[in-house]
Amino acid sequence: MGNLLIGSYTAKFDKSGRIKIPEKFRAAIETQYGKELFITSLTDEAVQIYPLAEWQKLTGIANIGLLQLKPKLRKFLLRVNRTGTHYEIDSKGRILISQSLREKAKLEDEVTVIGLNSHLEVWNTALLNDSIEQNPLTEEDFEDISELSPEAKGE
Repeated sequence: MGNLLIGSYTAKFDKSGRIKIPEKFRAAIETQYGKELFITSLTDEAVQIYPLAEWQKLTGIANIGLLQLKPKLRKFLLRVNRTGTHYEIDSKGRILISQSLREKAKLEDEVTVIGLNSHLEVWNTALLNDSIEQNPLTEEDFEDISELSPEAKGE
């Protein structure tokens, strides 16, 4: 469990649109998954960075075949692959986030890189703070979340 991607850090873009992955995240990714990543945006509010193995697990259903007969899956893959990039962490721990992804998520200069267990999200810090404030967790949310845990299911 030491390789979970948890917590948050700030990072800054260089002139080329690259950010250095925070060291704790980089070490966890490289130790568990290697250097290959898939970088995309699922909703345009942030950029997601998946270790390639995690992305393949998430989208593995597409390998079952008959993708053309699964319109929702096809629509999802078209969206994320249109702006998504297969990328490898460079020797200095940096990754390039395309200009189109940076623009859609309003990523400029300094950003927040947040770990969500199996992948990272890169946020405009002000937008992240606004989103958290405008959508506070409720008691109902906590109940729903508790029902998702394996312990609650008796697993």
